[in-house]
Amino acid sequence: MNDNLIEGEPLIRPSTTEHPLYDQVVEACKTVFDPEIPVNIYDLGLVYTIDISGEGVVKVVMTLTAPGCPVAGEMPGWVADAVESIPGVREVDVEMTFQPQWGMDMMSEEARLELGFI
Repeated sequence: MNDNLIEGEPLIRPSTTEHPLYDQVVEACKTVFDPEIPVNIYDLGLVYTIDISGEGVVKVVMTLTAPGCPVAGEMPGWVADAVESIPGVREVDVEMTFQPQWGMDMMSEEARLELGFI
Protein backbone atom coordinates (compact mmCIF):
# COMPACT_ATOMS: atom_id res chain seq x y z
CA MET A 1 0.00 0.00 0.00
CA ASN A 2 1.26 3.47 -0.83
CA ASP A 3 1.80 5.34 2.43
CA ASN A 4 1.49 8.69 0.64
CA LEU A 5 -2.19 8.13 -0.10
CA ILE A 6 -4.81 9.30 2.33
CA GLU A 7 -7.50 6.69 2.89
CA GLY A 8 -10.44 7.45 0.64
CA GLU A 9 -8.34 9.65 -1.66
CA PRO A 10 -8.92 8.74 -5.32
CA LEU A 11 -5.99 7.24 -7.23
CA ILE A 12 -6.83 9.55 -10.12
CA ARG A 13 -7.50 13.10 -9.02
CA PRO A 14 -10.41 14.84 -10.74
CA SER A 15 -9.72 17.29 -13.56
CA THR A 16 -10.73 20.95 -13.48
CA THR A 17 -13.34 20.42 -16.19
CA GLU A 18 -15.08 23.71 -15.43
CA HIS A 19 -12.01 25.79 -16.38
CA PRO A 20 -12.47 27.71 -19.68
CA LEU A 21 -9.22 26.24 -21.08
CA TYR A 22 -10.10 22.61 -20.25
CA ASP A 23 -11.58 21.65 -23.65
CA GLN A 24 -8.63 23.23 -25.47
CA VAL A 25 -6.16 21.29 -23.31
CA VAL A 26 -8.06 18.06 -24.07
CA GLU A 27 -7.91 18.85 -27.80
CA ALA A 28 -4.16 19.55 -27.52
CA CYS A 29 -3.65 16.20 -25.78
CA LYS A 30 -5.54 14.55 -28.63
CA THR A 31 -2.81 15.74 -31.04
CA VAL A 32 -0.23 13.53 -29.27
CA PHE A 33 -0.09 9.90 -30.34
CA ASP A 34 1.55 6.83 -28.87
CA PRO A 35 3.84 5.84 -31.78
CA GLU A 36 3.10 2.14 -31.27
CA ILE A 37 -0.70 2.50 -31.23
CA PRO A 38 -2.51 4.64 -33.85
CA VAL A 39 -4.71 6.38 -31.26
CA ASN A 40 -4.16 9.66 -29.42
CA ILE A 41 -3.09 9.57 -25.77
CA TYR A 42 -6.34 11.09 -24.50
CA ASP A 43 -8.60 8.49 -26.10
CA LEU A 44 -6.16 5.76 -25.02
CA GLY A 45 -6.87 6.84 -21.44
CA LEU A 46 -3.26 7.80 -20.73
CA VAL A 47 -4.22 11.27 -19.46
CA TYR A 48 -5.43 10.84 -15.90
CA THR A 49 -5.82 14.43 -14.69
CA ILE A 50 -5.82 17.89 -16.25
CA ASP A 51 -5.53 20.47 -13.47
CA ILE A 52 -5.65 24.13 -14.52
CA SER A 53 -5.07 26.97 -12.10
CA GLY A 54 -6.69 30.39 -12.38
CA GLU A 55 -3.34 31.75 -13.54
CA GLY A 56 -3.14 29.45 -16.58
CA VAL A 57 -0.78 26.90 -15.07
CA VAL A 58 -1.67 23.45 -16.42
CA LYS A 59 -0.65 20.23 -14.71
CA VAL A 60 -1.19 17.05 -16.69
CA VAL A 61 -0.88 13.76 -14.85
CA MET A 62 -0.50 10.90 -17.27
CA THR A 63 0.78 7.39 -17.67
CA LEU A 64 2.05 5.13 -20.43
CA THR A 65 0.70 1.86 -21.73
CA ALA A 66 3.75 0.20 -20.11
CA PRO A 67 6.58 1.51 -17.89
CA GLY A 68 9.13 0.35 -20.48
CA CYS A 69 7.51 2.34 -23.30
CA PRO A 70 10.28 3.40 -25.73
CA VAL A 71 9.07 7.03 -25.78
CA ALA A 72 8.77 7.37 -21.98
CA GLY A 73 11.41 10.10 -21.93
CA GLU A 74 9.93 12.02 -24.86
CA MET A 75 6.16 11.79 -24.30
CA PRO A 76 5.96 14.41 -21.49
CA GLY A 77 7.72 16.93 -23.75
CA TRP A 78 5.32 16.22 -26.61
CA VAL A 79 2.36 16.83 -24.31
CA ALA A 80 3.91 19.99 -22.84
CA ASP A 81 4.65 21.37 -26.32
CA ALA A 82 1.07 20.71 -27.47
CA VAL A 83 -0.53 22.33 -24.41
CA GLU A 84 1.89 25.30 -24.24
CA SER A 85 0.70 26.43 -27.68
CA ILE A 86 -2.78 27.28 -26.28
CA PRO A 87 -3.37 31.02 -25.75
CA GLY A 88 -3.82 31.68 -22.04
CA VAL A 89 -1.60 28.81 -20.90
CA ARG A 90 1.34 30.26 -18.98
CA GLU A 91 3.07 27.10 -17.81
CA VAL A 92 2.74 23.34 -18.29
CA ASP A 93 3.90 20.61 -15.95
CA VAL A 94 3.55 17.00 -17.13
CA GLU A 95 3.85 14.39 -14.40
CA MET A 96 4.22 10.70 -15.18
CA THR A 97 2.67 8.14 -12.87
CA PHE A 98 2.10 4.42 -12.94
CA GLN A 99 -0.52 4.43 -10.17
CA PRO A 100 -2.98 3.19 -11.08
CA GLN A 101 -1.50 1.06 -13.82
CA TRP A 102 -3.02 1.69 -17.25
CA GLY A 103 -5.42 -0.91 -18.58
CA MET A 104 -7.30 -1.34 -21.83
CA ASP A 105 -10.55 -0.57 -19.98
CA MET A 106 -9.35 3.06 -19.70
CA MET A 107 -9.65 3.60 -23.46
CA SER A 108 -12.55 5.57 -24.87
CA GLU A 109 -15.19 3.74 -26.87
CA GLU A 110 -13.81 5.43 -30.02
CA ALA A 111 -10.32 4.08 -29.33
CA ARG A 112 -11.61 0.55 -28.72
CA LEU A 113 -13.62 0.73 -31.93
CA GLU A 114 -10.61 2.04 -33.89
CA LEU A 115 -8.40 -0.76 -32.54
CA GLY A 116 -11.03 -3.42 -33.25
CA PHE A 117 -11.91 -4.26 -29.65
CA ILE A 118 -15.62 -3.54 -30.19
